[in-house]
Amino acid sequence: MSLDFRVLFARAEGWVEHFLWREWGIQQLGLIALGFLLSALVAQRLEPAIEGRARTIRGNPDLLRLVIALMRRTKWLIFIVWLWVAVALMRQTGDPLHVWLISKTLVLATAWLVVSVLTRIIRNRSVARIVAVGVWIYLALRLVELDEPVAQQLNNAAIQLGAVRLSLLAVIKGVIVSAAVIWAAIFLGNIASNRVERASSITPTFRVLISKLIKIVLILLAGAVVLSATGIDLTALTVFSGAIGVGLGFGLQKVVSNFLSGIIILLDKSIKPGDTISLGDTFGWVRELRARFVSVITRDGKEYLIPNENFITEQVVNWSFSNEYVRVDLDFGVAYSADPHEVARIASQAAKANARVTTYRDPVCWLTAFGASSLDFKLRFWIADPSNGISNVKGEILMLLWDEFKKADINIPFPHREIIMKTPVEVAVRREAQTEDGG
Repeated sequence: MSLDFRVLFARAEGWVEHFLWREWGIQQLGLIALGFLLSALVAQRLEPAIEGRARTIRGNPDLLRLVIALMRRTKWLIFIVWLWVAVALMRQTGDPLHVWLISKTLVLATAWLVVSVLTRIIRNRSVARIVAVGVWIYLALRLVELDEPVAQQLNNAAIQLGAVRLSLLAVIKGVIVSAAVIWAAIFLGNIASNRVERASSITPTFRVLISKLIKIVLILLAGAVVLSATGIDLTALTVFSGAIGVGLGFGLQKVVSNFLSGIIILLDKSIKPGDTISLGDTFGWVRELRARFVSVITRDGKEYLIPNENFITEQVVNWSFSNEYVRVDLDFGVAYSADPHEVARIASQAAKANARVTTYRDPVCWLTAFGASSLDFKLRFWIADPSNGISNVKGEILMLLWDEFKKADINIPFPHREIIMKTPVEVAVRREAQTEDGG
């Protein structure tokens, strides 16, 4: 065992003497140390300016997370650029040993930057750990120059499926490339969607439509890149076209119908985020339009996920389709002793006193009927925020009417019923009279 340690120590000593204690080795160490110190000094001055710029990003959390992750590693970005320039300049000497140490440091620094940024922007901690471990395993194999032998062994472990040779290396590459490209497409799609949704010059419906088209295009491009990178022949996919057609014919009609209905809704702009709608027994405001459903939140906090097809095939009341103004009717009655002209004036003034009643049209109050026990009135006023509720604004104005009617001595009537009570003697006399008449 001691002999093994001596051999190992001798090899390490020889490696240090061969790579480090030489003129070109000391030069590389000096360039690495100088680059690290300069990068730290420059980063101290750049990071405050970058942070101030990053704070201006609003409504795009994915982009903000990426910028912050890179901003906090400005030193490593500058250090990598320094190493890359040093490698490019020193390779002109013609001796690869003169850049060996710097090139290895460049690989290590780049791997550290990639792993640290990815683990920061990937929200799933388990996936972030898997990515970090995978990158460091590959880097370790590459540094000890075992990447090619391991790749060859993985390539030899293969099975033959007809004319297709499926190796373990191809499977690993396919999984890694597919996951990386699709994740990058989704990440970039979210950034682009958030950017589009902040464009005030575009209508909300077209914002949603453009966002969905961007995501679909990026996913399709990601799929094409994956197929090209893994070497899959596109003609082999024709086998699955029949299966997909059968699936659409039997089990996916509703999925396709809802998807196409969602596209139609976005194109005709019948429903858009923020609209107040009524569909059946559901009354609420549209929070989000998805590929399969529309998210509607009601006043009691429930969120209904209504299939897009329902908005095409059923009657939908869009309270804010043309504009946000909604007329509210409020019925009430007063006693016959009240002056109807004064009642109408007081009711109109009470409606105007409410903050939610708009000046789109002045409130009006009409005498609608002479009721059995009251003068019946209808108060009409307009609001611009139906998503905030209808019953609550009615209740507020009814409270105002109650206060104002109290001040003006106007009574709110209630039905009167007259009950005639007859004594037993009267009942007996009447029965005798009826008996005699009958006799």
